[in-house]
Amino acid sequence: MALSYNGLWKLLIDKGIKKMELRDRLGISNSTLAKLGKNEPVALTVLEKMCSVLDCQIGDIVQYVPDEK
Repeated sequence: MALSYNGLWKLLIDKGIKKMELRDRLGISNSTLAKLGKNEPVALTVLEKMCSVLDCQIGDIVQYVPDEK
């Protein structure tokens, strides 16, 4: 299973929010932010907080990308 958070990074650019500002607003750790940067899974509660803070839907920030076979 592969995840892509490209939507999150585009949304942050559109809203003029830096990664560290998002981290502070969400109260997440640097390691969670690093996981996002590496397209690794994070807790659903983190994604829920992001949707609340960024006023968006989960599909706006994360996308499932099937592994190539």
